[in-house]
Amino acid sequence: MKIIIVGCGTLAEQLNEEGHDITLIDTNSRKIDYALSTLDIQGIEGNGTSYRTQLEAGIKSSDLLIAVTGKDEINFLCCLIAKKTGNCNTIARVRNPEYYSEINYLRDELGLSLAINPELECAMGIARLIEVPSALDITSFAKGRINLIKLSIDENSILNNMSVYDFATKIHSSTLICAIERNHDVIIPYGDTYLKGGDNLYVIVPPSEIHNLLHKIGIKSKPIKSVMIIGGSTIAYYLAKHLESSHVKVKILERSMETCEHLSDLLPHTMIINGDAVDRSLLLEEGIKETDAFVSLTNIDEENLVVSMFANRVSDAKIITKVDKITFEEVIDDLPIGAVACPKNVTAKSIIQYVRAMQNSFGSNVETLYRMLDDRVEALEFRIRQNSKVTDTPLSELNLKKNLLICAIIRKGKVITPSGKDTILKGDTVIVVTTNKGLKDIKDILD
Repeated sequence: MKIIIVGCGTLAEQLNEEGHDITLIDTNSRKIDYALSTLDIQGIEGNGTSYRTQLEAGIKSSDLLIAVTGKDEINFLCCLIAKKTGNCNTIARVRNPEYYSEINYLRDELGLSLAINPELECAMGIARLIEVPSALDITSFAKGRINLIKLSIDENSILNNMSVYDFATKIHSSTLICAIERNHDVIIPYGDTYLKGGDNLYVIVPPSEIHNLLHKIGIKSKPIKSVMIIGGSTIAYYLAKHLESSHVKVKILERSMETCEHLSDLLPHTMIINGDAVDRSLLLEEGIKETDAFVSLTNIDEENLVVSMFANRVSDAKIITKVDKITFEEVIDDLPIGAVACPKNVTAKSIIQYVRAMQNSFGSNVETLYRMLDDRVEALEFRIRQNSKVTDTPLSELNLKKNLLICAIIRKGKVITPSGKDTILKGDTVIVVTTNKGLKDIKDILD
């Protein structure tokens, strides 16, 4: 596909890896030069809201324009001009809560194909982690009917040295282990794969079965009733607003008095503290040792890492750390900072999911896309809209790609943990986990 991106960032790199024809527009010449030197793309120094600049970028022959600048208003205008000039699909990143509360109206009036609010999506992801304290990561598929959860097992776990087959037959039949991370390596497991202490497991499980699963494997967790949030960012606002509605006690520490006053008006049931979270005595005074969950959401990665490590040292809280620039994945993975939240990944995930859905050619859309293990593994949700080579045939008879698992079939609202005898039918939703990149259609699971 021919795609124009307004605003430099990691998105260009990821879409370039997907094999698309990318043209980048940005007012910063240094960013353009760097992108052109590292990627096989085209670049134009200019304003994305300029009709002439968009024409130069080839808007009339483009399939999609994505506006991801730091200003919502610029993103809206870029998309409007693209729609009027090229009549192509448009995606806008929208961060302002006031705009996003009116997003249905704006989407209709501006002709947006998709509006992405990375801060809201990130906040909802953090909220899911707070609801399931033992999970290191959690993603929903099939409109919440099935979850992909990341769990860690230690040397004393009953899962240590247990085979995947025994897990399914003896521990939890409605749960499927779809990926294992071991010493930074990725394993797509089979029945004879053995689990080891220190592994991180990615399991597919219905939401109603999560706590039953945790109980059976001996992972204990108490409900989170209090949350301390560091930084009064937009993510913090969305998260606190959600937690307020769940009757969770929330406290936000923010160094800017102006931001504190603004949040106090928006969040009447949240305690807002004006102070510097790097101040060890302030954290202790405000109850870091007693809080059930600690979430660091400042705009400085290093600060988030430091306060999260301190929280890990002095408390038993569930820790969640926002990291925008995940440059040294292996180093970060080894730090005691709990679960990691990355808003930039949310934007890229949503856009790649949409682009793949545009490309589908055999009647099966990519409804949800989730990348994990440093983007080495993808979990995809396909909606089967018509019959094909993969339908009406037992799974055991399909010639599937290596390192690929069909993890769940959702049929008429019922979740099926598939065996070799099960079949995929028209109308099903199918969850696939694989190390094979770029699947766009359900037929792509075949070798």
